[in-house]
Amino acid sequence: MSGAASPLGTPHEGGRPHNDDGVPDPGELTGIPRGAAPPRARPPLSHAMRDAGIAALVALGLFVPLVGLRTDVGPMGGGLIIRTRWADVAILVALVFAGRLALNLWESFRPERKPQTAQRTALLLRIGTLVAPVLLLFAIAFPVLPGTTRYGLDLGILVLTYVMLGWGLNIVVGLAGLLDLGYVAFYAVGAYSYALLSTSFGWSFWVCLPLAGIMAAFWGVLLGFPVLRLRGDYLAIVTLAFGEIIRVVLINWVSLTGGPNGISGIPRPSFFGLTFSAGGGPGSFADFFGLEPSPTHRVMFLYYLILVLALLTNWVTIRLRRQPLGRAWEALREDEIACRALGINVTNTKLTAFAIGAMFGGFAGAFFATRQAFISPESFTFIESAIILAIVVLGGLGSQLGVALAALVMIGGFEAFRDLEEWRMLVFGGAMVVIMVWRPRGLVSTRTPSISLGKRRAISGDLVGEGHG
Repeated sequence: MSGAASPLGTPHEGGRPHNDDGVPDPGELTGIPRGAAPPRARPPLSHAMRDAGIAALVALGLFVPLVGLRTDVGPMGGGLIIRTRWADVAILVALVFAGRLALNLWESFRPERKPQTAQRTALLLRIGTLVAPVLLLFAIAFPVLPGTTRYGLDLGILVLTYVMLGWGLNIVVGLAGLLDLGYVAFYAVGAYSYALLSTSFGWSFWVCLPLAGIMAAFWGVLLGFPVLRLRGDYLAIVTLAFGEIIRVVLINWVSLTGGPNGISGIPRPSFFGLTFSAGGGPGSFADFFGLEPSPTHRVMFLYYLILVLALLTNWVTIRLRRQPLGRAWEALREDEIACRALGINVTNTKLTAFAIGAMFGGFAGAFFATRQAFISPESFTFIESAIILAIVVLGGLGSQLGVALAALVMIGGFEAFRDLEEWRMLVFGGAMVVIMVWRPRGLVSTRTPSISLGKRRAISGDLVGEGHG
């Protein structure tokens, strides 16, 4: 019977049946037939060439004054002369044009990106659980490994310092979703707190360390109050201004901070009362343990000291993340309006994020002061905040392992390019651009929910909101 209705449904435009239950199928209200989505439109080659040409013009405007013109001392000290390097400018502009064109063509003709499957996410999580213990064992054994030099130990201390700073800022940016561009201010508060207390009152490092953290946390709360109603770019501007205010105060309050001259003669930490003296002697570390006096002992002690402080930061962060406070941070990052609707005190949540993140920055600052034995305002400029924020973003917002890997790549990689002299910043910046294009969500984008119903499964970072502060 050709006129009888099929039990599966009535005929639909295009010959496909549909259920005649009174509920319109997707597409029926708008008149769009059901089916596969149309293929993505490919931009023409002329569009890619035009975009690459614009990038080359921007690069030309930047490289002409920065690379093309250079001042040198004239012969026999006769003043300054301008030396041109147009060939270098042409090479750089050509590289920018070719790179931008290749990127546009790759974006146009690459296959559609498929969503990350649960199996792949679980595989990446298992890899991460193996990488973290390996890195920890390597960090513990690094000072005693064959071939480790004094330069390697100093570089390890520097990397671990930025790992600790990155983990501290990760609380504010990665977990709470508050964009902070003035984190170096808390770093400076911790350093100057220890320097002033130790030089003025003769207090030891172990007494001043918690006080430096408390002082930095206090300033974190002071910063938190004015920015409670700010989000996004406005929050970033205020935190940037806070960092600059601290730096300007350190420069101009000469009677307290020493001004541009800084503070010198900061005491070194001791090992349970044992000092580290290059010549040995009674009461020294080498004399107590019967070792040959060596300046390497103090460097190794500082390495393990910052390693313990960094691991303490990581442990506290992980513990807090699983507590109601940590879940409130993540709720604030995902949606502040929904967070308020759930009855969460947004004011206290923001203040605790700023205070705890600032406290770890203060700890790192106190360590920096005792390691250098000298501090000045030049050590706490905006570029330090930018580097720490870049470590957090490059590693993956909210990822502890990612921050550690990013600090190793950025700080260690910067040293690897030191032989390139004036070109190292260009090479290093280009490498960062490539990484962020390849991994826009950071090196480690997989996330494990802090709390879940049933079995806890890792999810892709694409499904996690990053917040707007």
